[in-house]
Amino acid sequence: MSANLLHLETSPYLLQHARNPVHWRAWNRDTLEYAQALNRLMVISIGYSACHWCHVMERESFEDEEVAHIMNKYYVSVKVDREERPDVDAVYMDACQLMTGRGGWPLNAIALPDGRPVYAGTYFPKQQWIQVLQYFAQQWEKDPDALKERAAQITRGIQVLDVVAPSGTVSSYTSAEEVFGKIDSIWDYERGGRAGAPKFPMPVLLQYLMLHHYYTSRNRALLAVQVTADNLCAGGIYDHLGGGFYRYSVDDRWEIPHFEKMLYDNAQLMSFFAEAYQYLQKEDYRRVVEETYGFLERELSAPQGGYYAALDADSEGEEGKFYLWSFDELQQILGDDLVRFAEFYPVSSAGNFEHKNHLIRNTKSHRNEIGTEWLEDCKQKLLEHRNRRPRPGLDDKVLTSWNALAISGLVRAYRALGDEKYLNRALRCAEFLQEYVRQPDGSVLRSYKNGTAKISGFLDDYAFLCDAYLDIYETTLQQKWLLLADETARYVIQHFFNVSTGLFFYTSVNDDPLIVRKTETADNVIPSSNAVMFRTLYKLSLILENDRYIEMVQNAVKAMQPMVREYPSFYALWASLTCWLRHEPYLIAIAGEGCTEFVRALQQHYLPDVIWCGSVLPDGTPSLQNKHVPGKTLLYACRLKTCSAPWENPTEVIQYLKREKTITRG
Repeated sequence: MSANLLHLETSPYLLQHARNPVHWRAWNRDTLEYAQALNRLMVISIGYSACHWCHVMERESFEDEEVAHIMNKYYVSVKVDREERPDVDAVYMDACQLMTGRGGWPLNAIALPDGRPVYAGTYFPKQQWIQVLQYFAQQWEKDPDALKERAAQITRGIQVLDVVAPSGTVSSYTSAEEVFGKIDSIWDYERGGRAGAPKFPMPVLLQYLMLHHYYTSRNRALLAVQVTADNLCAGGIYDHLGGGFYRYSVDDRWEIPHFEKMLYDNAQLMSFFAEAYQYLQKEDYRRVVEETYGFLERELSAPQGGYYAALDADSEGEEGKFYLWSFDELQQILGDDLVRFAEFYPVSSAGNFEHKNHLIRNTKSHRNEIGTEWLEDCKQKLLEHRNRRPRPGLDDKVLTSWNALAISGLVRAYRALGDEKYLNRALRCAEFLQEYVRQPDGSVLRSYKNGTAKISGFLDDYAFLCDAYLDIYETTLQQKWLLLADETARYVIQHFFNVSTGLFFYTSVNDDPLIVRKTETADNVIPSSNAVMFRTLYKLSLILENDRYIEMVQNAVKAMQPMVREYPSFYALWASLTCWLRHEPYLIAIAGEGCTEFVRALQQHYLPDVIWCGSVLPDGTPSLQNKHVPGKTLLYACRLKTCSAPWENPTEVIQYLKREKTITRG
């Protein structure tokens, strides 16, 4: 069988389909022009390499000659890696949700030759997919005008989804009490997370709840965090042998996951558990940070310094096979230790997933024995055995936005645990991105593989990278990273800003236009690129004393208040920014040769209402002007354009911050 045009691509997901009999093409200008020249409908099929149901539909339909014949005869077929082209995915996912009320992957759309969708759905069994293909091929031949009208209606619907009210129509910020009340009403206080199934960790929401408790001392907010964190540590969504988290659980107990492991999940959860450890000092949380870092280094670390994207859910054609255990296997490996091991990780001959055992920790076991030498030895034996199995597929592209999330996670791990390896690894990853994806004009490319970077960066690439630069700056106080953050922010304002809404488009003005130019505002499993960008601008506004930045932030946050008020669990990062605008954080400015030691001592503490700046010598940073005194290291707490008298002892600053912490219940 000859390869289709996907053999020219680098995406592992596209390459998986390169031997299909379907005449796949990649999404690009040539493909769209080709479809219009032939006046053929398009099949736009979107997925990602670690997706279990994407593999199922490929085996059932896209490897099938009967299906391929229909697609090749009547359609121009386009395969899209949603991780490389989230802009394309967003348009057709909106179409799918408008038409079906739900979404997911694989995502399969039928579109006009110009790309406007007329139909979209997710997974289709073979015969149902054939019926869909035949129906729309016949409709295009019999009544193309009807399909064009349908496409126009759907496109108008997609455009409406992005409408944001002007900031001038919002009179006040949403209260913390109102935000928490909505979250509280949907929270599962027995298992954690939002009630119901499936369950996604949603680190941004958990971080908001910690911030909320910090500001308000509302105990239920902290309970929501603790219950969720404890169940994540113990549940089957966590890999108890190799570390790291699977993408989500299919049940409402965090027990049985979809088995793909994604960089973005593990990067964010490392951030969350590092902050939870700072706040609550629970040993389980520290262990999760260390083991997640171990997973990233062992299984996703790229030689040049970045991180690969994901591990597949499947191995040997079966979901989760790499991670599951028969009872006989466990007996053979652990022998007499199995009975005691099962007290901590209940296993049985019946199993808990398709007659196999997926390890879940017994939360009622003797917790003081978790982490003991005996138990760790048992787990190491199982891990060594598992590592000899055929491995899940590796998606070995390096994505800029996800690597930026990893940098931020590593920086927070360093702050919480104090181990230099985390900071060194963050710096190595940041230098990799500087060398391989950042361009001389300040732009960034999204995806890197085999020595080649490609695809213009989207807003999340810039926003997360800008955020990562600032995380490094606030930790190392090296001005290089502050300047890079500001340079990136100015590039984003120039190329992504929408003056009519005060928000940022997801795509650059230089990108080829899609049928809709989207604006991403909601948090999902990945935080809102707009919210991250405005959080970064807020920090920069204080450090650089840039009034334009703060005005942009105020306008954007005001414009998002209706969504924060109505759907706070999907706008948690905006809710966090609302807290900052209602109660301005402290800017801790540190000047003098001991600044890095001082910031290290201070950042061991959970201080979500603090922004950091500092330098050994005067470096021109506006917020550090007139703060250096020869021979001394001085600390200033600045808020509302007023700075405290200087301290020379970090402990005094901590005492001051805790004493002066804003307490509000709405």
